[in-house]
Amino acid sequence: MGWLSRFLAAIAFLAIGVLFSPETFGSKSVTHLSAYLKLAHLLCFSTAFGSALWVTFIGGIIMFKNLPRHQFGNLQSKMFPAYFLLVGVCCAISVAAFGYLHPWKSASTAEKYQLGFLLSSFAFNLTNLFVFTPMTIEMMKQRHKVEREENIGTEVGWTKNREVAKANPKLAAMNKKFGMIHGLSSLANIMSFGSLAMHSWYLAGKINL
Repeated sequence: MGWLSRFLAAIAFLAIGVLFSPETFGSKSVTHLSAYLKLAHLLCFSTAFGSALWVTFIGGIIMFKNLPRHQFGNLQSKMFPAYFLLVGVCCAISVAAFGYLHPWKSASTAEKYQLGFLLSSFAFNLTNLFVFTPMTIEMMKQRHKVEREENIGTEVGWTKNREVAKANPKLAAMNKKFGMIHGLSSLANIMSFGSLAMHSWYLAGKINL
């Protein structure tokens, strides 16, 4: 099943859920707009949180342990822009929906904090998308070129880079710069995930099961 088929299937299930929701059959407790905004917020937040959880703590580690290092890096260079774009768009929709449902002037202190967490996650993802990720990818490509000259980069898991860098000042300098940029990108990603985690705690307190 291609991505389009999967997307259409998901939309179909969503449409069925909306069709049979209480609001559709005339409940006056919640307006249609409010219900749709809540749905948009919940779906986008859960997509952002789930994507961040998988990429940060599961998918990346599995790929690192099973792929040749250069292949792993090239795959990450294709995946991370899409990942940060997805999470950024989801955060933007969540911010817009939450902000509309809880206007700043009438919002409680807790609601203002939650809007701040969502905005923080959005900002960290934008920073990664437009600043750190392009810099990391460019630095990675340069380092891969030097590593290929040294016949390393095809190993799986832990790298031989540090051993080779002791005799190659150029590679050592690249390692230092790459480590700094990659560290900042990882920090921004963790801060984004942490902000989403704080909002998940807030949502859990609002759910009646």
